[in-house]
Amino acid sequence: MRFCMLRLMDWDNIKVFLAVARAGSLGAAARALGQTQPTIGRRLRAFEAQLGQSLFQRSAEGFVLTHEGEAVLAHAQRMEDEALGFERRLQGQAVQLEGLLRVSSSDWFGVHVLAPVFARFQESHPKVCIELVTDARLFSLARREADLVFRIRRFEDAEVVQRRLMRMDYAVYGASHLPRPEAGAGGGAFLITMDSAFEAMPDVQWLRRMLPRAQIGLRSNNREVQAAFCASGGGWAVLPCVLGDRVPGVVRLDLGASPPSREVWVGFHRDLKRLSRLRSLLDFTVEALAD
Repeated sequence: MRFCMLRLMDWDNIKVFLAVARAGSLGAAARALGQTQPTIGRRLRAFEAQLGQSLFQRSAEGFVLTHEGEAVLAHAQRMEDEALGFERRLQGQAVQLEGLLRVSSSDWFGVHVLAPVFARFQESHPKVCIELVTDARLFSLARREADLVFRIRRFEDAEVVQRRLMRMDYAVYGASHLPRPEAGAGGGAFLITMDSAFEAMPDVQWLRRMLPRAQIGLRSNNREVQAAFCASGGGWAVLPCVLGDRVPGVVRLDLGASPPSREVWVGFHRDLKRLSRLRSLLDFTVEALAD
């Protein structure tokens, strides 16, 4: 196959190919690119026709790359890296405080911490549009899925510029009318905790150690769901204090020790270090949340 043909291809078709290869289905690729499934299918067929090769095997489990598809994928990824690097460098040279900034964080952190700060920022910079995406998954800074990411663990990518933003304190919360369990016991009490995918988190392990006889009543990866269940009298949960202290009808439970705190980190791709609107938003947020 003459892979030099890739350079003559429609870049949108190559992006569709990459999205399908990563997502494994037309529907998931369509959602990732913000397009319709028929459009994704049409572009993929056009791409295969141009190359004269079948790039995927269609099966009940989804789209699986053929041998030719694997070879094309390697070339397409390099093209994507070059295109995104070029885009990031152009963005990084922008000096005006206007334009779009895509920010990612967890759901509760976006609602209770970032939204009020960003609102104040936009009072001074109305031409900056902040797109705040709250999601449990980690967005890729290299692929421009986000320009700025807030998370509770350090970034491992060497291309990411990161800094510690703040320390997040946690406490145990429950509805004020519930009987208060004692540390080391907890019989008859119900716990509200993270789902099984996050059961290794420090606060989950701490709560089980402190109340070993308590029964788990709800698991959820959404802190606001946990808080709402607390307020309804469903049990006791470890919540970030910035969230738990704002929930009506819940109180803190003193078990003689505090749950482990967590550090919040913020990062962006190094190619965007000269992007003035990003630097301004980051500096404003750091100052507003300084602990």
